[in-house]
Amino acid sequence: MTVQALLRRASGLSVSKSMADRAVRQRMERTGHDDSDAYLANLTAEEMTQLVELVVVPESWLFRDPQAFYATVELVQERWSRGRATRIASIPCAGGEEPYSMVMALRDANLPKQAFSIDAYDLSQACIERAQAGVYGRNAFRAQDMAFRERYFTPLSDGNYRLLDALRTQVTFRQGNLLQFDTKALAQRYDVVFCRNLLIYFDKPTTRAAIAKLSALLADDGMLLAGYAEVPSFCQNGFVPLPYRQAFALKKDDGRRPAITRAPAALPVAKKPALHSVAFMPPVTRTQPMCVAAPVATPPANLLAEARSLADRGLLRDAADKCHAHLARVPEAAEAYYLLGLINELACKMDLADDYWRRCIYLQPDHYEALCHLALLAERNGNNTAATTLKSRAARIYQRRQAGAGH
Repeated sequence: MTVQALLRRASGLSVSKSMADRAVRQRMERTGHDDSDAYLANLTAEEMTQLVELVVVPESWLFRDPQAFYATVELVQERWSRGRATRIASIPCAGGEEPYSMVMALRDANLPKQAFSIDAYDLSQACIERAQAGVYGRNAFRAQDMAFRERYFTPLSDGNYRLLDALRTQVTFRQGNLLQFDTKALAQRYDVVFCRNLLIYFDKPTTRAAIAKLSALLADDGMLLAGYAEVPSFCQNGFVPLPYRQAFALKKDDGRRPAITRAPAALPVAKKPALHSVAFMPPVTRTQPMCVAAPVATPPANLLAEARSLADRGLLRDAADKCHAHLARVPEAAEAYYLLGLINELACKMDLADDYWRRCIYLQPDHYEALCHLALLAERNGNNTAATTLKSRAARIYQRRQAGAGH
């Protein structure tokens, strides 16, 4: 079994061969091994955990895509007005940025601590320990309004900031893998689940399995917050969007579509970190799985289907060859360029990925998935202006799709 397959079986993560090989080399150096075959043949559960830690590199920040927190505050306020406390989960929680942002948002709304509880999970034990410490550098503070830092953090001598103990104790952190959750024991445990920018790192079968777990965890009248690029996957697997602007909120599909009283521009386009980590994966620093959109119908479609299958198995060069073969026959096939973008992202060739996605939207300006990936890439590179523009374009496309589906 390949290293990639071992890592996928242990965590659900789809990682590139170069990333997997790099992790093995680092652990071999640390453990004194000089034979990779012998190292892999004698992998213990503890050593596999260390390998997974090396490919889970979460990056997030406080109040990332704040509309999700505001939507949650609104829900908690409404339920507390009826004497009902709200149970919230953050999966994955990376370094704690997301659940702590939620605590601060609820505190700002003058909600008592009895009105809610927050559980935060992550695959990485290192992430859990960092989250429990509640210490953040300047990179975690990227929100436009930074007043919360003055209210809730204490500056440290090394330039970092520590969250006040009164807020840290309101989050319960646990190490865990979403794909291994005991959904019978946790059935409908949560009223709100944050799971943002996790599914984009899974293949289709793992995506379906993860959504099934999330659905089991979520109360029937609960709300799920996703990353904007993940909304289509949820909608294909038993969820429907809720009308919160820029929150990417969904609910279980009970056959009744929610009334759209506000433009759902948010649902599809304004994202997780977190490439949070998670069973959790890392957010913006992870590789992307291949299956996001069905190919645009341009014959011969079988080449693109083969490309997807090859990429999901880690055969990136062969997958790229299939895409180029398709383009030789259909030069203006936007979907082939989209897949080439995903393939190059898996290979950690981000400049090429960016170029292919831009060719895709040049040929098909309303390609929602390509716009989402470009927005994530722009966000990752710190180009917030471009990210906002791309998210807005994707939101308009998504809104048109929703309007069309309702007729």
